[in-house]
Amino acid sequence: MSASKDRPVLLTGASGNLGRALVPALAASGWKLRLTDIAPFPDALPEGVVFTKADLNDGPTILRLAEVCQAILHFGGISTEHPFEVVLGPNLRGLYHIYEAARREKARVLFASSNHAIGFHERPAGNGELLDADCAFRPDSFYGLSKAYGELMGRLYWDKHGVENLNVRIGSSFPEPADARMLSTWLSYADLARMMDKFLSAPRIGHAVVWGASKNPATYWGKDHRDRIGWEPEDSAEDFRGKVGGKLSGDPVTERYQGGGYTAMDYTRDKPSPKDQFSLD
Repeated sequence: MSASKDRPVLLTGASGNLGRALVPALAASGWKLRLTDIAPFPDALPEGVVFTKADLNDGPTILRLAEVCQAILHFGGISTEHPFEVVLGPNLRGLYHIYEAARREKARVLFASSNHAIGFHERPAGNGELLDADCAFRPDSFYGLSKAYGELMGRLYWDKHGVENLNVRIGSSFPEPADARMLSTWLSYADLARMMDKFLSAPRIGHAVVWGASKNPATYWGKDHRDRIGWEPEDSAEDFRGKVGGKLSGDPVTERYQGGGYTAMDYTRDKPSPKDQFSLD
């Protein structure tokens, strides 16, 4: 697909923190944006950008918003852990509406997945063995489970309908790292925006997975498909090590697994000691 800045791009979840960071960056790059969220957009809209309040559960409205769009940047839905019935509507049914819209419009999809889709993989032991993007799903929460489902929906829609999709397993995207774990998982807003621009401009993607993290020496993650869009991060969490390097949770589950605190939520197994080996895969 040849990108054209004359055709619109639909951004869901526009009123969230990541959406608000992306809007000015993408508008400044010349992309014609349509924004949507269930919450009002709290900032001034750049010139030519249109916002429509909508619920992802409303399939007809999502189809209408996606008309003639060349791409959908899907950041909408429940973005933290909640009971399953809360996650179900926007994160499963809502994603179906996104992919049906993409299929009809022959648009590509960027799905804001999460490290929580693989959160129960253990952190690297410092021996250089990093987790590659073709690893097994090991979700750490209902939220993480919905992200694994979303990536599999992208697999289905590529195999069956040819809908190109990039699944970005976002680590921790904030203005700056907040604790020691984020020295491995942090994704700067600037690196995220550069990734979106590369995604929209890439000639061909297929079905791809990219680790959503900046250029962090302490990373947990290895090979992915970033070469398909020509993206390389430029920022690094290492600049913040002196500020947050000592900020640990003190919880053995949180510190053992890549998903951090999400793995410890509602955890009912006995808490492991560092040397416990109880996984049977």
